[in-house]
Amino acid sequence: MTKGTKGRPATSETWRIFCAIDLPASVRASLLSRVKSLREAVPNAQPSWSREENIHLTLKFLGQVQTSRLSDLSKAAARSAADFSPFQVTLEDTGMFPKHGAPRVLWIGVKDEAGKLAHLQTRLEEECASEGFAREVRPFHPHLTIARLRNPQGARELAVAHKKMRFEPAEVAVAELLVIRSEPSGAGSRYTVISRHRMD
Repeated sequence: MTKGTKGRPATSETWRIFCAIDLPASVRASLLSRVKSLREAVPNAQPSWSREENIHLTLKFLGQVQTSRLSDLSKAAARSAADFSPFQVTLEDTGMFPKHGAPRVLWIGVKDEAGKLAHLQTRLEEECASEGFAREVRPFHPHLTIARLRNPQGARELAVAHKKMRFEPAEVAVAELLVIRSEPSGAGSRYTVISRHRMD
């Protein structure tokens, strides 16, 4: 067996990992109601809907991470959360990616008036970089993905309905940063929380 850094056994096993903020049950119920309304409005569309329990506010997607490095990642997340007190953001607005051309993702927007969520995300990037994890090169645009439009049938109609349909604003308390494993399966991705990091 080869040795990794600091004399630890090296491992080639990797897990698909991201860091995120969890959502309260009330918000999940609101998102589920949104999906139900869109299904009824455009029944011929065939999107891949996000499962209610799998919707999170993602701050950093790391992709495949060696299991031997998960401890370092959790430490980076802990340091990031430790400098923040709990705060609130607001879910509102609706949109799609990309802005032009065939829509591929439907999302609910996140309003971060005080800029604390953006600050937390920046701090997380810095702490992860200090542990040797790659920085995200794309700008941070917080959102909740509710559907992916892989099939063109009804996609444009569904995107228009999503944009026109009002989403009642909802407050989300941000008090904990999660490190989460994503495992793909036939029934959709299964998420497992690796570590939780409370804000003081």
